[in-house]
Amino acid sequence: MRNHFHLVVETPRANLVPGMKWLLGTYTQRFNSRHKLRGHLFAGRYRALPVDGSGTGYLKSACDYVHLNPARAKLLSRKQALSEFGWSSYPLYLQERRARPVWLRVDRLLGEHGIPKDSPAGRQQFERRMEWRRASEDGDEFLPLLRGWCVGSEEFRQELLAQMSAGPEHFGAEVHESGEQKARRLIAVQLQRLGWQAADLERRRKGDREKVRLAALLRSQTTMTLAWIAQALHMGTKTYLAHLLYWQGRPKKRRRSTSA
Repeated sequence: MRNHFHLVVETPRANLVPGMKWLLGTYTQRFNSRHKLRGHLFAGRYRALPVDGSGTGYLKSACDYVHLNPARAKLLSRKQALSEFGWSSYPLYLQERRARPVWLRVDRLLGEHGIPKDSPAGRQQFERRMEWRRASEDGDEFLPLLRGWCVGSEEFRQELLAQMSAGPEHFGAEVHESGEQKARRLIAVQLQRLGWQAADLERRRKGDREKVRLAALLRSQTTMTLAWIAQALHMGTKTYLAHLLYWQGRPKKRRRSTSA
């Protein structure tokens, strides 16, 4: 593309971060050396989306998004075929296996398109299908790639959230969702400990002692805001909750008895 690029990469080890650091750093150094330039070439950190590759169609969506992008970005005229865009792996899909680089695997994408064999007939079918998609797409299928933090089923998303440690390498929606999931787990555990049902949170008064304790726990062990906690526990406004937590956290004064 004019100012960025897209990759669909599968790695057998958890080495995407050092791999991308090497790729971007090496390319920048060679580009600057070739063109006698200095400084940064790419504006910011890359954005990575985990993709469900279990044969449910999500891998196909990701690959099709990348292959159709030149047409969507008006880098090809209507008369030009997708295969005429040189900065893409798509033309290589249409060539014989021996003409492709060894790292490019095509069988999984062809299979998700319903093409059983990497043959001349299969590659022709794939090309016809991609040109048909180019002419008929409305873009709705690709919204998760543009707005989400992963591409896959709900089960796939929940598995990722369970594995995620929300450290500095995670940003945006995935941090919020992971934090929210942890907060809801804490609420469920505490409700079970108290023998409460979810409806008890709404039925009990806003300043209930146990609700204040739970709010303090959420505040100390999750990243959720006061507004979120107040709404989840039915404790009124965030200002009122802040007031409750302030008084709950203050050390209690000891009463002294005197005798005359």
